[in-house]
Amino acid sequence: MKKIIISTLAVSALFLTTSCETDFDTDVQDIVVTKGEADFSNYVSLGNSLTSGYRDGTLYSDGQNESYPSMIAMQMKLAGGGGFKQPMMPNNVGGFTNLPGFPGKLVLKMTNGALAPSASPAAAALDNVSAGRPYNNLGVPGAKSFHLVAPNYGSLAGLATGTANPYFVRFASSATTSVLADAMVQKPTFFSLWIGNNDVLSYATNGGTNSQTTGGVTTYTAATVQTGNTNPATYKSNDISDANVVAGSIKAVLDGLKSVGSTKGIIGNIPDVTNIPFFTRVPYNAIPLDAAKAQALNTQLYGPLKAALTAFGQGDRINPVVAGNNPVLIIDNKLANLSAQLTGALTAGGVPAAQAAFIGNAFGRARQAKPGELMLLTSSTLLGLDATTNQPATPSSVFIYGASFPIGDQYSLTTDEVNNIGTAVKAYNTSIKAMADSYGLAFVDMNAKMSELNSKSGISWNGVKYTATFVTGGAFSLDGVHLTGRGYAIVANEFIKSINGKYKSTLPQVDPNKYSGVTFP
Repeated sequence: MKKIIISTLAVSALFLTTSCETDFDTDVQDIVVTKGEADFSNYVSLGNSLTSGYRDGTLYSDGQNESYPSMIAMQMKLAGGGGFKQPMMPNNVGGFTNLPGFPGKLVLKMTNGALAPSASPAAAALDNVSAGRPYNNLGVPGAKSFHLVAPNYGSLAGLATGTANPYFVRFASSATTSVLADAMVQKPTFFSLWIGNNDVLSYATNGGTNSQTTGGVTTYTAATVQTGNTNPATYKSNDISDANVVAGSIKAVLDGLKSVGSTKGIIGNIPDVTNIPFFTRVPYNAIPLDAAKAQALNTQLYGPLKAALTAFGQGDRINPVVAGNNPVLIIDNKLANLSAQLTGALTAGGVPAAQAAFIGNAFGRARQAKPGELMLLTSSTLLGLDATTNQPATPSSVFIYGASFPIGDQYSLTTDEVNNIGTAVKAYNTSIKAMADSYGLAFVDMNAKMSELNSKSGISWNGVKYTATFVTGGAFSLDGVHLTGRGYAIVANEFIKSINGKYKSTLPQVDPNKYSGVTFP
């Protein structure tokens, strides 16, 4: 029922100024640039996709050129900083033609009458640019904290077993090296480290599920919140990492860098990932109904279902719908499976056997979403489709995703899952701040800055307002997770402010308004 529609009015608002105020304080653009107590001659950045410049669902050259470390390095050059080399992708589309699941960048296209993100075909096969080493930007899309210290993470052979990452395979110094080892050999005079997001993000973006495909059929099971298990080799891809694993991995990175004399740098904490557009674009009550449709649904579906569920002591799963916005029907795999009971009750009530079985199987673990629960951005491509044809619903459609047929568990985050994410983020950030203090590093509170970006007031620079609103907020790219060039400039400025505060340098901030945002057709 919910489509991603970007109106002309919303687009025009992107180019309007709000005032002459700037929310980036302590800029030093009118002061002589100095390095202070730091040495920026050999800056190396470590991290994941956010560090690499990943945006619009992939890594491509324009995004890399607007990575936040490259922006920081540009300012460092004004204070004696050296060159900053990145493992550039061979094109401006991204993706790998010879690897499934790595399409090209998202672009806005008209789809079913609405402007929506659409993936481009991958532009080239996986290449290898290791001959261009050393690279200063060691951001690896998809990397979790423990991946930075994992040997063989850049092994081409490891791609088949899931122990390697194609983005690191491209530029790793050897098949057996680690990201940390490739940083240590450079003996950076200054480093930045922003890692830990993916240790919880993959859980969140997959609705708290892991998937398995057998014989062309994909099944989804609840991902595990790892506590007490400090062996990440046993984790499934979307499990939440144990907080001690994250802390231990970050400590190993800092110890490794310290061992080669790299003692000055900056470390960032991780944002509450549920504040990003991927989780805020689609509301929990995204099902608009008029009075006639609501009455018809209550008579034909919700009424009989609620009666049957009430008989089984589960009547609170479903409530009658009303004229206006209504909760999305979701699958909650933590619920007891009442498929057999529902099928029997519906059959006994006169519903034809085949239809009763279809409804029973579909609604065995179904319920309506609750306030505070999150619909993933991916659900927007499903809501409103006919569940039997996967085509836009017609007046004759009976089972419509979200309204009269539940969306899969992988498309939403329940209250428990949201709490799991919040608990993990808090634990990770507590350790990150403690290590920043213990190792005498600059610390940047990206959690607070991203929360500010997600607020109604947003963040302003020279009169241009940025928010976390999907597409039109200016800061987030079309994947709803990663930033635009302007968003990465906001990140760069936070790092610069903290570097200046810790090391008494006077690096000037960058102007976010000079970088790119979302591209409209």
